[in-house]
Amino acid sequence: MKTFKNIAILTIVCLIFQSCADLLDTIPNDRISTNIFWKTEKDATLGANAVYTHMIETASHYTSWDGMTDIGYTHLPQSPESFILQGQFDALNSRVYTDYVSLYSGVRTANSFLANVDKVQTTNAALIDRLKGEVRVLRAYFYGRLAFLFGDVPLVTTEISLAESKVLTRTPVSDVWDFVSTELTQAADQLPTTQTEKGRVTKGTSLALKARYMLQAGRHQAAADAALAVMNLTGVYALNASYKALFTTAQENSKEIIFDIQFIKGTISNDIFSVLAQQSLSSKSLFVPTKVIVDSYEMTNGLAIDAPGSGFNPNSPYANRDPRLSHSVFVPGDILPNGATFNPKPNSTTGDAVGSTFTVSPTGFNVKKYVNAEDLTTPTNSGINLILLRYAEVLLTYAEAKVELNQLDASVYTAINSIRQRADVNMPIILAGKTQTELRAIVRHERMVELAFEGQRYFDIRRWRIAETVMPGKVYGMTYLDPSNVLQTVEVLAWTNSWSSRNYLWPIPQIERDINKSLSQNTDW
Repeated sequence: MKTFKNIAILTIVCLIFQSCADLLDTIPNDRISTNIFWKTEKDATLGANAVYTHMIETASHYTSWDGMTDIGYTHLPQSPESFILQGQFDALNSRVYTDYVSLYSGVRTANSFLANVDKVQTTNAALIDRLKGEVRVLRAYFYGRLAFLFGDVPLVTTEISLAESKVLTRTPVSDVWDFVSTELTQAADQLPTTQTEKGRVTKGTSLALKARYMLQAGRHQAAADAALAVMNLTGVYALNASYKALFTTAQENSKEIIFDIQFIKGTISNDIFSVLAQQSLSSKSLFVPTKVIVDSYEMTNGLAIDAPGSGFNPNSPYANRDPRLSHSVFVPGDILPNGATFNPKPNSTTGDAVGSTFTVSPTGFNVKKYVNAEDLTTPTNSGINLILLRYAEVLLTYAEAKVELNQLDASVYTAINSIRQRADVNMPIILAGKTQTELRAIVRHERMVELAFEGQRYFDIRRWRIAETVMPGKVYGMTYLDPSNVLQTVEVLAWTNSWSSRNYLWPIPQIERDINKSLSQNTDW
């Protein structure tokens, strides 16, 4: 069941709270009079819901994060993401600006709620405390994203005036991470383990988000502790038996899902089907997998495809592979949701031939997650929820943090193997006795294939500092036998990916620095 039943009212409230002005330059009281708002419990709930609506903005960039990595390709030649991929972006890039401003818009709405909610006249102190906890988690979400992308950023936790916003300085990123950690720890104590309305923040959401952000901040003990706290919430979370079913509406309330962006078909919907699916399904293939990710799925015997004795057959490249490949990627020969066979080979007459038109996959692969038959007739109007946090990520965060601490005990293997042993995955277990270096490679591999196309790869290759190794070069797609029976590999010709060391932090948007001369710029930008 979808939540936030007063979604239309919620959206109106959010629009009231927002403005087109720049960084934190106005306060909600400019638009909502305290004489008519912040009076009732309903006002408190709607005020908190307004913060949630900023999460919907996250959906517009859901696929593009992996599309700026080695495992995905966003084929919009003049898009801001394409310039990031080519290393040809600067402080005027519209994607950089949009993320910065939208995240601060969420901060502003959260600050307004926290500054005003105590004006509500109610005897239900538990409700107000819970809503405060929810908003603190969402604000921490915004700040964690800002810290990772931009490093030092202004840390503002109260309502401020336009004049004050124009003289803000950047707070050291370590202090921002401290704030995020403290907020998520304290908010967890304000929140229940479950909520009546699905989609609301819970104790587990707060702890799982802390685990993610502490891993991104390189605070491995804090990450391990937060992840373990989630794992110790007895009976609350568990891996879904079916990996494939996780990305369908039937499993939207799975115990694996810790937090997601809620949608309702026909009301607040998304276009995920249209973005991911094939042209033959009246869609655009705007974000597609690359050869890198397809080749990364192991054989069912647990060996990499290029390992001696793996059994890999280049003439039948998708046979006997980790089942997560078939659950995540449409490869040539797959059956599409409409019952047709996917044939992206050049000169195919199915409508999906590589190179035939702009809206076909340029790699010959399409994402399978979230592409379901129920959206065939309405590809731009999907009601499927988009997952932001799930239990498998928590297990991998725990395992990675323990590996980085060189605490290579049985719990690390249990966390990894529980994911590999999921009922419809059933990959060989990782045997004990591995070195730290070996386990590090295993955990990174598992994150790559388990969380593919869920927006984590961009953050992973940056925090592992491997982007300069994995990113530069041409983009390749499927292999196929040409009419002469010679094996060919599709090469995407639009551009060549690049990476510079300065890309590990995005620049502070120039528009913001023009408004506020006190904002310094990141090194080399």
